[in-house]
Amino acid sequence: MARQLAGRFISLIPILLGVSVLVFLLVRLIPGDPVVALLGMEATPEAIAALRARYALDQPWPVQYLAWLGRLLTGDFGRSIQSGREVFPLLMDALLPTLWLSLAATVVSLLIAIPTGVIAATRRDSVADYAASLLSLFGLSMPSFWIGVLLILMFSIHLSILPASGYVSPGEDLGRFLAHLVLPAITLGTALAAAIMRMTRSTMLEVLQADYVRTARAKGMPRRTVIWTHAFSNAQIPIITLIGIQFGQVLGGVVITETIFSWPGIGKLTVDAIFARDYPVVQGAVLLTAALFVLINLVTDIVYTLVDPRLRVS
Repeated sequence: MARQLAGRFISLIPILLGVSVLVFLLVRLIPGDPVVALLGMEATPEAIAALRARYALDQPWPVQYLAWLGRLLTGDFGRSIQSGREVFPLLMDALLPTLWLSLAATVVSLLIAIPTGVIAATRRDSVADYAASLLSLFGLSMPSFWIGVLLILMFSIHLSILPASGYVSPGEDLGRFLAHLVLPAITLGTALAAAIMRMTRSTMLEVLQADYVRTARAKGMPRRTVIWTHAFSNAQIPIITLIGIQFGQVLGGVVITETIFSWPGIGKLTVDAIFARDYPVVQGAVLLTAALFVLINLVTDIVYTLVDPRLRVS
């Protein structure tokens, strides 16, 4: 197991190196000049040239990339062109709200998807099964921005029981933090729940046909024990895989939800930096998100071994 983990850590190096090259090139293909975006169209050529030299934007792309990569190896993500602040603290400030939102959305999705998927599988071709399939179709078909707007209209405008947008740190006021977290978490969790529910249903249908499940039933074990102890415990690997993939995608794909609810996460920070042509912030945000995605996949592999002892390698 230790050898496998070491191999996965080593594999992070070429992946992150490739991501760094791609994001460095792609961000410079965006139309517009970051210096002009900061100084304005009326800036003098001398001021523009001075600021470009300050951030080494007057150098050839290979020189800029190698300089940026060299700073990354020392833990320096550079400074924001727009604000002048160091990029790494900016990313850390935005990462925590995104992590809270991603965790809450995953919990919401599991609370919806796991019971619904199990019920649909154990009551195949029943009204409950068809209702669950319709619910999953709704979650997969409806765009998140539409669900978010509906939730705001219902719970914030008409009922006035939850705030429509904003963020409050849990250390500042836990109650207000949870109130602001509910709507964006449900918005993200609904889409996640649809895919997890379908995976749970299909996996459970396969496991319920296994010999050991039929044996457990023949022995007269309670139905709940057969379903949750024997069937579901052996159907978790594909579900865990999907949860790990989705959690990584949520970290890098909460742009729309964070924008709708004015949630100051990594997605909103990245979008604002793209509009401002703030190259260091965009590069750092994408690289950090890619690293987290790969690490989450590594954690998922570790969870496999905890769930299924057959996967453990000495």
